[in-house]
Amino acid sequence: MDIQKFINIDELIKGLQRYGSEGPIDHTVIDNFFTAEIAEKLEQEFPSFDSHVWHKYENALELKKTCNNWNAFPALTYSVFSYLNSRDFLSQLEGVIKVDGGLYSDNGLNGGGWHIHCQGGKLNTHLDYSIHPKLMLQRKLNIIIYLNSSWRDDWGGALGIWGNESSEYPGELKKEIAPCFNRAVLFDTTQNSWHGLPKPLTCPEDQFRKSLAAYFLCKPPVQVDQRGKALFAPTEDQRDQDEVLELIKRRASVDTAVEVYRS
Repeated sequence: MDIQKFINIDELIKGLQRYGSEGPIDHTVIDNFFTAEIAEKLEQEFPSFDSHVWHKYENALELKKTCNNWNAFPALTYSVFSYLNSRDFLSQLEGVIKVDGGLYSDNGLNGGGWHIHCQGGKLNTHLDYSIHPKLMLQRKLNIIIYLNSSWRDDWGGALGIWGNESSEYPGELKKEIAPCFNRAVLFDTTQNSWHGLPKPLTCPEDQFRKSLAAYFLCKPPVQVDQRGKALFAPTEDQRDQDEVLELIKRRASVDTAVEVYRS
């Protein structure tokens, strides 16, 4: 598959050269990730918020919709996800990001695919799952690409990155990355990588925070955290709410998460 058919290769290379140069976790921001034509078409292929394809998350920790169903992807979106999971693209990452045993794609897009947030949408600060529930590999890298060309900064929706001193709770907010159109964010998820967008979006009802997400895996090290679901942190006003703290426990368990997605 020809990398230059989809990706601005020069921007990718420059972004990867910056990878890990800033804290608190290894990451990089790549603007103009896709070619302009590809980015515009991918935005056009995004389904409406009311489409039947979405899986809904609606609880005190998260308000969003996702779709990782390959059969729902139009032709270009299907091809782009195929490319992001290809050996060609992983080789580009491995050229800079050294991982023992190399990187693995997740063709099932567990937790990935299309993501969309509406007015009021949010995602509490969290750590992503540690071990893939079916492949038993460690989640190593996230790539998120934003696809709303009309998005305004004053609507919120920036990806926050928090201090990573602890695996039990986030530190101080260290960085915010605006969801600019055709911007990719690539970051390591194994460094107590607390991230999220806990402030509800203030966009108009006809605007949505849209993104593509793919995750890359590696062989797990010895004594790795076995968590198979995301671990959320309460917002400041939720810290004394017992029902939220119980929700966090249930949401972090493979056995009970499905019961609380729409609690």
